[in-house]
This record gives sequence, C-alpha cells and structure tokens, in this order.
Amino acid sequence: MSELYDVVIIGGGPGGLSAAQYASRAKLKTVVLDKSATAGALAFASLIENYPGLERPVTGKELLDIFRKQAIDFGAEYVEAQVIGVSLEGETKQIFTMDKTYEGKTVIIATGSMGRKPTIKGEADFLGRGVSYCAVCDAAFFKGKTVCVLGDSEEAAKEAAYLSKFAETVYLISPSKKLKVDDDYPALKIPNLKVILGNTVTSIEGDELVERIRLKDAEGSERDIELSGVFVYLHGSKPVIDFLQGAVEVSEEECVSTNKMMETNIPGVFSAGDVTCTEVRQVVVAAAHGCIAALSAEKYIFHRKRRRYDWHG
Repeated sequence: MSELYDVVIIGGGPGGLSAAQYASRAKLKTVVLDKSATAGALAFASLIENYPGLERPVTGKELLDIFRKQAIDFGAEYVEAQVIGVSLEGETKQIFTMDKTYEGKTVIIATGSMGRKPTIKGEADFLGRGVSYCAVCDAAFFKGKTVCVLGDSEEAAKEAAYLSKFAETVYLISPSKKLKVDDDYPALKIPNLKVILGNTVTSIEGDELVERIRLKDAEGSERDIELSGVFVYLHGSKPVIDFLQGAVEVSEEECVSTNKMMETNIPGVFSAGDVTCTEVRQVVVAAAHGCIAALSAEKYIFHRKRRRYDWHG
C-alpha cells in the first residue's frame, strides 16, 4: 500500500521548495518530486543579487541549494524523480513516476517554464519512434544501439551517463562550445560517451523509426550521424505541463490557471511559480506563490475557514 502524504509537490524550484518549507514547517507530511536538482531556470542563473535577504551575490545554484536545505531541515522529503503522469480527481491524488506512485491529500504543481515545443525538423514526427524526452523512461528500448542526447546542461550530461549503461554509443551534442559542467565531470570519462561541441541538429530523419540526424557546425558544414534514438534536453520558455495530460485547466498560453490563492480548478490541487499564468517571472514571485499554495493546502486539509499564517511555538 502506498504511503499517503499530506502534500506532494511536483517541481524543486523556488516555488516548489518554498511550498515545501511552509508545508513541512506546518507539520504536514511533505514530499518534493524533482526531475533534477540542476535542471531548473534558477539553477542556470549565473548571478542572483536582488533576492531579498542576500548579503552578497550568489549563483542560482547556491540560492537553490539554500531553498532545498531549508525545506529538508523542516522535515520535507526530497526525491529526484521524473513525474510521468497524474490522477487528480479523487480525494486521494496519485502522482506517477517510473519507480513508484506517490499518493497525497493535496498536490502542488511547480514545474516551471523551461519546456519547449518541437522545433527541430522531424522531432515531432518521430516522437515515440526514436525521439524521447525521458532517458529513464526509454533507455531500455535502445540497448546495444547508438543514441544521442541534445543539450549542454548538467541534466543532459547526467541523462547521457544513464543512457551509456544501455546504449553501445552515446553522443552528447551541445549547441554551445562548452558544457555547463566542470571539465572533470564524471560522465565525461565514460568510454562509450562521446561529446560533440558547437553543433546543432538541423533535422532528425528516418523511415518508420529514427535512422540518422543531420549536424551543422559553427562554420555551416553539415554531416550525418547514423543512430536510433534522440533524447532532447534543450530548454525553452514554455510552462512544463505535458505530464498533466489535461488533468487541470490551462489557459490558451498553456499555463496552469489559478486564482489568487493558487488554487486550480481541481479541489486539493494548487500551483506555484512560472508554470502558472503569472505576469512576472522572478524568483521572489515564485517563492511567494509557493508560500500561498502551501497555506491553501493546509487550509484544504484541515477544512479551515481561514488560512493559518504561522505555526511558531
């Protein structure tokens, strides 16, 4: 039987981790499901100096680490797991990952806005037929084959390392001339992982399944690489809602619709941060959303008429 949480938070950015701080401090059994500790917009920020309370500029990753530590210190569980689906209609909400199902009395959606629509020629056509956005989900289908990962982030490097356990050869193809990881990053030492820098994929080609990609370098020269799988870890600015599969109401701009207390159209389901229809995308705004969502979740669980604003003492 699955463990029942008071609050299941999807996303480990400032919105999700702020919600975790408030929920766990309220003695609510709280878990944060985060695709990657290094994948969000804040983690990519090179310098943050306008967040209230900072005495010196910090990197986005440093600030995110503080958020995470505070949430864990208050009692929240933190799990690196990619959510692949949800069931939100019942009194008990279900959140599905590759490893297990999490059940919660309430859910807070805080997945940010680094999603993207298919932009590479052939990307949409071969989705599910060689194109994937989830190495953990699909790596086993490429055992003994050649695949590539597109991206320059630590998340892309981690996923390439995971794929190397299954595929014969993994190409990590970066559009930039340097990966966003240290030169001694462990994944870069894996024998069957080959890094290609400063190249973009202009098309994904094949018949019924992916058979090759076309690469273009900075000088405009093109070449083909024969392979069977393309794992895309490029980032955009689209709210990340694909795993919801229409479970909550979204706007025409494909952001999660909420009221001012971060309530969605589903009772017990809340949202926070850049995944919502917010006018301003700033860390301080996402953190405020997380606070409000947690207060609203606590009110929902205990059937309060008003939100409780502090639990000190």
